[in-house]
Amino acid sequence: MDQKVEQEWETPSPEEIISLTRAHVEALETSADDAIWVMAGMHHLLVRTTGRRTGGEHKVALPVWFDPEGHRIVVASFAGAKKDPAWYLNLAAATDEVSCKSQSGEYFSRVEILDGQEYERIWNLLVQDRSWYTDYQAQAERRLPLVRLPETRIP
Repeated sequence: MDQKVEQEWETPSPEEIISLTRAHVEALETSADDAIWVMAGMHHLLVRTTGRRTGGEHKVALPVWFDPEGHRIVVASFAGAKKDPAWYLNLAAATDEVSCKSQSGEYFSRVEILDGQEYERIWNLLVQDRSWYTDYQAQAERRLPLVRLPETRIP
């Protein structure tokens, strides 16, 4: 599968990312339109998390990249912000499956936070297709987390 995407847009600010994500969540919940699921050349995923502090449901629309095994990978880059995005902190705190919705349907996933050699392997493959993550990593004062969201159960 060819996943190479050239960045032909200006990176939005963290505030703009939050606003754009909210609008995208609403669109993903109500539309099967391909243009909604594939934006800027990237497939997207709607992920439902449980707030680590509130216990409430949160929804986030995330661009995904498929690893060589066909599993979805999301990058907690927040456009190179200094802090991890809240959605990532909620995923990292998840003790059970999270609910995901893709263009092809819904599934549950056991969150896998990548580390060590697996992180390095996936990062090197990812930035071959999406080089802007290298720029985001250079801006951030943290290692950009990579999260694998495999299909572990279909509802």
